[in-house]
Amino acid sequence: MDKRQAVLAGGLTVFARDGYARASIDVIAAEAKVSTRTIYNHFQDKAGLFHAVIQDSAERVTSARLEIVDRYLRRITDLEADLVEFGIAWRTPMPDYADHAALVRQVNAEAGHLPDGAIDAWQQTLTVRRVLADRFNTLADDGLLDFEDPMQAALHFCLLISDSSAEIRATVTSGVHTFLHGCGARPATVERRTNKGLGHNFASAHDVGH
Repeated sequence: MDKRQAVLAGGLTVFARDGYARASIDVIAAEAKVSTRTIYNHFQDKAGLFHAVIQDSAERVTSARLEIVDRYLRRITDLEADLVEFGIAWRTPMPDYADHAALVRQVNAEAGHLPDGAIDAWQQTLTVRRVLADRFNTLADDGLLDFEDPMQAALHFCLLISDSSAEIRATVTSGVHTFLHGCGARPATVERRTNKGLGHNFASAHDVGH
């Protein structure tokens, strides 16, 4: 691991544990096993390091999330069953990214005290919902889902499967059922799309997706 990556890893550990305001360059340097001069040479100051840490962490988690989207939603054989399995994988904690989850909690707690632009810079790297929205849009074009706004549909799906008060499979199964009740394509909708030349005819979409 080169020094820059060591600093990013050390910064993630410290920011996730202590938050932005309480974290110090000295503590981060000790965690990364580098000098404070190394940190300043690479990132100028604590704010610059924080920007780099949250972007690097978000990009790595986003990559892992996108692999889940691709693995479970690239090819649909049974829409409800595939969405349930996807939702379970989506909800299952990822031990390798525990520091990122802690960092998210710190960002939420300190949102009003973070460096200017930090949250905007972070959110620009969080493309997972957009990718999920694009995948849902493809399913809509195939006649499997029906909604007005794919980003809103992706948000609703994530919210519906996120209840932490019950066992994951039960929560996800219930959430997917509710989601499909609201967004499941209806034959008339599919027929309208087909007449406009969008997607497959209903018979082929039904064979692929259910």
